Amino acid sequence: MKHTLKYFFSILLLVSSALFSQEMPTDSIPSVPVKSERYGLRLGVDLYRLSRPIYDDNFSGIEIVGDYRYNKKFYIAAEAGFINDYTVTDEQVNFTTKGGYLKIGFDYNAYENWLEMENMIYAGIRYGVSTFSQNLNSYTIYDSSDYFEDVTLYPNHEYSGLTAHWAEVVGGIKVEMLDNLYLGFSVRLNILLSEKQPDNFANLYIPGFNRTYEGSFGAGFNYTLSYFIPLYKKAATSGDTK
Repeated sequence: MKHTLKYFFSILLLVSSALFSQEMPTDSIPSVPVKSERYGLRLGVDLYRLSRPIYDDNFSGIEIVGDYRYNKKFYIAAEAGFINDYTVTDEQVNFTTKGGYLKIGFDYNAYENWLEMENMIYAGIRYGVSTFSQNLNSYTIYDSSDYFEDVTLYPNHEYSGLTAHWAEVVGGIKVEMLDNLYLGFSVRLNILLSEKQPDNFANLYIPGFNRTYEGSFGAGFNYTLSYFIPLYKKAATSGDTK
């Protein structure tokens, strides 16, 4: 009888332990989810150039922007655009520029995002190249003596096959307004590296570079609306847990 009770209590204890192990998790310490970061391609358009023809009849053009996240801080970035028609009227010259351009480089994100944020405060560098044409519509011969009236000529002559190369420093921000939808703004300072220009006529405007100042310097900006296309995720490193 003594051995029978012993075996009975042993079996009862074994069954109770099995039932308890099924009802309770094997690990009482909750697992901490591993933080991951999204990597992918962001594509968009420059809102400034897209909307400018509404209020400026002398301009028609578009710029497409994009970046690809290479690692936590660095993004491969590019802009490509085309100026279909831009007519500039100065005091002594009137000309029309047409052409396309491509700029490629990288951005460095200096902003420390928290949780699932993917905003950017960045600085970057671009290399730009443009092929374009200039049509000299008219120019005025200025007489400093005021003895003769200024004479305006209308050659209406096109100079094609023009090129330009430049370096560009970029600074800007990108903020996520809705899921995967970003609004951005950037400013750019350019320095002309080389150019092919017409005889007796300077390249006063270069697509992608914009107006030329002091012969080799330029500046510009853009407002962008872009959409992020997630491609894959990577686990954050120990220093990326903010």
